[in-house]
Amino acid sequence: MKAIRFHQFGGPEVLKYEEIDGPSLSEGELLIKIGACGVNFIDTYQRTGAYKVDLPHIAGQEAAGEVVGMADDVSGFKLGDHVAFTGTPYAYAEYMTVLAEKAVKLPPTVSDKEGAAILLQGMTAHYLVHSTFALQKNQTCLIHAAAGGVGLLLVQMAKMQGARVIGTVSTEEKAILARDAGADEVILYTQQNFVTEVMKLTEGKGLPVVYDSVGKTTFENSLDCLEPRGYMVLYGQSSGRVDPMDPQILNAKGSLFLTRPSLNSYALTRKEIEWRASDLFNWISSGRLKVHIDSARHLSEAAEAHEALESRKTTGKVILIP
Repeated sequence: MKAIRFHQFGGPEVLKYEEIDGPSLSEGELLIKIGACGVNFIDTYQRTGAYKVDLPHIAGQEAAGEVVGMADDVSGFKLGDHVAFTGTPYAYAEYMTVLAEKAVKLPPTVSDKEGAAILLQGMTAHYLVHSTFALQKNQTCLIHAAAGGVGLLLVQMAKMQGARVIGTVSTEEKAILARDAGADEVILYTQQNFVTEVMKLTEGKGLPVVYDSVGKTTFENSLDCLEPRGYMVLYGQSSGRVDPMDPQILNAKGSLFLTRPSLNSYALTRKEIEWRASDLFNWISSGRLKVHIDSARHLSEAAEAHEALESRKTTGKVILIP
């Protein structure tokens, strides 16, 4: 079968489209014919060596596709089911195995492309809004990169909770997408000081929460957007790692809370995975949640997909099709 591997850490050019042996089933696993793979920032972190993996390594850890084989001890699935999964390595491939407990069935109304585009980013947005800081009606939140893959989903889910949403974006094109997703106010951080604008919009009170996937270039100013005892939710680092900081800063700025969550910690049990995934699929099926796919490229174009994602010029989700 064909797969995308890298034999050394580095830029997108290290990703190679190669012929390799197909996977074999072990206990508790499903064999999946991949219909679409999700491209995520964690894939780029692993490729560069920022997150260490053994080499050579098949990239990717999110996909959707058809069940074409099952271990004898697996129940609850049947051949022909379409499933999605995330947090499972080796996804940039034509076939892969996944533990059945990590897979969720796709309803007929959700395609493989939508499944691969929604699961990691959708469950991330779900835990941010419902668990890390449970947004309440009429609260105001700031969402950085509001036109990105998670950002567009996060805006929509925050609006479902009845919150007022302020988003930051880099271009007018992205501002239109953020507003279409439901953002009440959009700040072009390339032209405006987002701290100044937030304080104007909140009459100097600040915010109960900032959701920040950008990291280095936004973190310190984001702290200045918070009200006393506000929550700084740092869930990504697309602009680079945040510099080390003295916890006394949190005290000086109003006894702030800082958390660095990840999906693994918010999908610890089968019950939790099914709760988040079923909400996503129900919202997509009913039209309440829109999945924006920026581009769908052939699997062999993984390097170009990584380049597009790292340029931060994409909107919505980038996927690969074997």
